[in-house]
Amino acid sequence: MAGLSAAIYLGRAQRLTLIIDSGKSMATWEPEVQNYLGFPKGISGKSLLARGREQARRSGAHFTADEIVEAGKRKTVFDLRGRKRRYRASSLMLATGIFHLPPDINGVKACLGHSMFFCKDCDGARVRGKRIAIYGANDETADYALGMLMYSSRVCVVTDGRAPRWSKARARWIREYRLPVYPKQIKRAVCRGCDIQSLRFSDGTELSLEALFTTRGDVYHNKLAKMLGAKVAGGEVVVDADMRTGVEGLYAAGCVTPANCQMIIAAGQGATAAQTINRDLFRKSLALHALRRDCDAARDRD
Repeated sequence: MAGLSAAIYLGRAQRLTLIIDSGKSMATWEPEVQNYLGFPKGISGKSLLARGREQARRSGAHFTADEIVEAGKRKTVFDLRGRKRRYRASSLMLATGIFHLPPDINGVKACLGHSMFFCKDCDGARVRGKRIAIYGANDETADYALGMLMYSSRVCVVTDGRAPRWSKARARWIREYRLPVYPKQIKRAVCRGCDIQSLRFSDGTELSLEALFTTRGDVYHNKLAKMLGAKVAGGEVVVDADMRTGVEGLYAAGCVTPANCQMIIAAGQGATAAQTINRDLFRKSLALHALRRDCDAARDRD
């Protein structure tokens, strides 16, 4: 979403804009996005992406299907090597995102986005009053479980055979709010279509469920940022309030940055980055006495 949003702004600003798309957006995982502004009945992630691509094309942006495997910078020019071809640019925005690690449970993949979720802020409202399990054994797991009490009184934690690693304070809160913790190893998820029914433990017992949230963790796609010398902390590409990295001409937006990883936030960051890029290019043009005029842009389009 960050890349598409940026492309819309940059295309409308008459900037020659190329989106290099590897086709791995996590938005495709979402069968129904319920918290994106302007879609009161919800919209699938694939449909939202398709609408964004159409809007970016109408704004003048170009697309190519490729995956960048190597990146470098020579003076003021970024040199990118994809699996299919090479690319050069004076400004580069990274919207490479992250990969949510699904729970390591047999049979649960079919439930993704239907009854198995990653984000309580996005999907907590969808499971009000249901029987909910939080998968994990760390502080984040405890926080998720405690936070889910806002939506349901029937919340528990499943650690899948792992010893809890949460803090003493969280252990006290778990006891205080009487959150059940199931430490047994999980053998498989029992599902009916896309709806999770229960978790079956290795000893043959089962835990009846209607929703599962996982806190297994994320993989940040920050390899290109590291290649280009951008600062990375905790896996996230460090940016300022305008989405600039510490490398001149290099910007980043969306889930690969410290943003809360949600589509609408990524779209907002993409717009911010695009406005920053356009402003930086404008100032550079003034300094070099090379400001483009309308007739120059028309020749470029032809």
